[in-house]
Amino acid sequence: MDLSNLHPVEGSRHSNNFRRGRGESSGNGKTAGKGHKGQKARSGAPRLGFEGGQMPLFRRLPKRGFTNRNSKVYSIINLTDLEKFESGAEVTPEILLNAGIIKKLNDGVKVLGNGEIKNPLKVKAHKISASAKEAIEAVGGTVEVI
Repeated sequence: MDLSNLHPVEGSRHSNNFRRGRGESSGNGKTAGKGHKGQKARSGAPRLGFEGGQMPLFRRLPKRGFTNRNSKVYSIINLTDLEKFESGAEVTPEILLNAGIIKKLNDGVKVLGNGEIKNPLKVKAHKISASAKEAIEAVGGTVEVI
């Protein structure tokens, strides 16, 4: 192997930033990749979503509701989900994720008071309802808001 037989890998030298319409010898002159005539060959070609004057799809569909960009989505668990843990165990969002009780963390974990709990646990969550906190502390567990 020497310098005379080195060449770039096939397809590696293709670039999308070449100059269009700069003469026939450039390889992309004359129509500059726009074909011959027609609306899309012109400089004022229609914008994305334009349907030739017909009412566009995004305007035909109903617009409803409002999405607050600052809202948080919590992964919800109930006291019945905590029954799977042994007495005295520490329950954190990461442990819940690894155990498969929640599918993803989202913006945090919220514990709700639906169901019964018998084992005292150390629960660490982002939010907790008053009834859940009361039930956990009634059996001797502790609650910590992260």
